[in-house]
Amino acid sequence: MHPERKPRDDEIDVYGLSHQGKVRKENQDHFLLATIHKRLHVLLSSLPENHGLPLDDQRVAFLAMVADGVGGGVGGREASATAISVATEYVTSSTDCFLQDDAAGEQFIESLQAAALRCHAAVRERAKQAPEGRSMATTLTLWMGVWPWYYLLQVGDSRYYLYREGVLTQVSRDQTMAQELVDQGVFTRAVAARSRFNNILSSAIGSDEAVPVVTRMKSEWGNVHLLCTDGLTKHVSDERIAECLRTMTSSKQVCEQLLQEVLDDGGSDNVSIIVGRAVERPA
Repeated sequence: MHPERKPRDDEIDVYGLSHQGKVRKENQDHFLLATIHKRLHVLLSSLPENHGLPLDDQRVAFLAMVADGVGGGVGGREASATAISVATEYVTSSTDCFLQDDAAGEQFIESLQAAALRCHAAVRERAKQAPEGRSMATTLTLWMGVWPWYYLLQVGDSRYYLYREGVLTQVSRDQTMAQELVDQGVFTRAVAARSRFNNILSSAIGSDEAVPVVTRMKSEWGNVHLLCTDGLTKHVSDERIAECLRTMTSSKQVCEQLLQEVLDDGGSDNVSIIVGRAVERPA
């Protein structure tokens, strides 16, 4: 029986990596893993040590992001880096929202949507200042855990998968022209996967349109979370990803295994992978 309590820091097994692949000349992906803490920092005091001051450095939120630059060259790399930097800054400056006992309100969802739009504006402004003709856009998939909930923010087609009790579920929805045609009944999924529209984003940070989607889910022990850019899913099937997660020994091990399978299959694109889970340990 898994506990209902929040996992301690030493019970979080998480790892992330990014690789340019075997074909691209540079890596336009970026990723980030971070924890957010609330802590009192005492500069000076006449009180004796350990006098009951609230010095507990308890984790209040966990943050994970992947971003896949669009357009090639320097522009894509700058766009993905800008999106992650601006999102991190916005989230950490909005702590009043998620430090509450219940972060399930609309205010929290609106704050994440606002973070995406702030990224969108920042990338577009940076593109204006760049040399003429430089394209700047990026996907952004952000996972934020605020016990007992976690939130998924997505713009673009970088994916979030949930693996639980032997079942792998793609929670995110690809924001591509191919997926739009699938939703309209024009394409089957098999046709969409082979279509040139599969690589055309219908929504992206910095493009003509950015449509941030926020999903809220209940945190549970036993969940395994995977964020990735499409450099993974171009080469490794969902069935194979599920098998790797089923037999994983650690987040680091499975990230490195998935990366190796991408490279063995040709590594045609940049790839970023984050895997995280909670593992119950003795106190």
